[in-house]
Amino acid sequence: MSSKRLEGRVAVVTGASRGIGYFAAKKLAEEGAHIVAIARTVGGLEELDDEIQKAGSSATLVPVDLTDFDAIDRLGAAIFERWKKLDILVGNAGILGPTSPLGHVDPKKFDDVMKINVTANWRLIRSLDPLLRQSDAGRTVFLTSGAPHKCRAYWGPYSMSKAALEALVRTYVNETQKTSVQSMLVNPGPMRTGMRAKAMPGEDPMTLPHPSEISEDIVRFCLPESTENGRLYDFPSKELRDFVQLTS
Repeated sequence: MSSKRLEGRVAVVTGASRGIGYFAAKKLAEEGAHIVAIARTVGGLEELDDEIQKAGSSATLVPVDLTDFDAIDRLGAAIFERWKKLDILVGNAGILGPTSPLGHVDPKKFDDVMKINVTANWRLIRSLDPLLRQSDAGRTVFLTSGAPHKCRAYWGPYSMSKAALEALVRTYVNETQKTSVQSMLVNPGPMRTGMRAKAMPGEDPMTLPHPSEISEDIVRFCLPESTENGRLYDFPSKELRDFVQLTS
């Protein structure tokens, strides 16, 4: 009997060619999952595939831009045709967008942030929800940020997009209460990624956690035995947090 905790399970990971998505996909594969790896960068996906094969697992590479929403619909159909179900969805892909006063943000760049950080994740849920419901323990994990709770100056598009993502996931949680599907939001905090370097160019990246350090926590919420649902995991503090429910 295999000791791998995700043997026989299928996982979709977006933004899988680098950073948090790369290491999350690798860790899921090490636990036995077949990885459907989505990213724009073919070279990064091929490197990931090599690492997954070394771990004794397998991957399906999907080099696609997540703003190609028709491709997301085709993804759901292709997964259904091959596996008839999906066990795990890790919505990691995201962009920072412009950091400038709200009145100076270019409308197209604003739309680009919303397309990747919000609409693409909604389209993934729309396409993959029927497949997640076919799993005996469908699990979704979406990467958020501290930005929507701080709403710092000049980070408007990013903060707004992550606030919308959190509302999206929390709504999905309420719609799947009577199913086997469970969903979590994960805030990685400041991490040694390309996005962080773009946001904070003067920061010493070596003072930040490596993106591989959060991969075990992501895997934890993808396990069939996980009971966490509809909560926020804050990696910097290692705390699980509940969202405040307003009654009026």
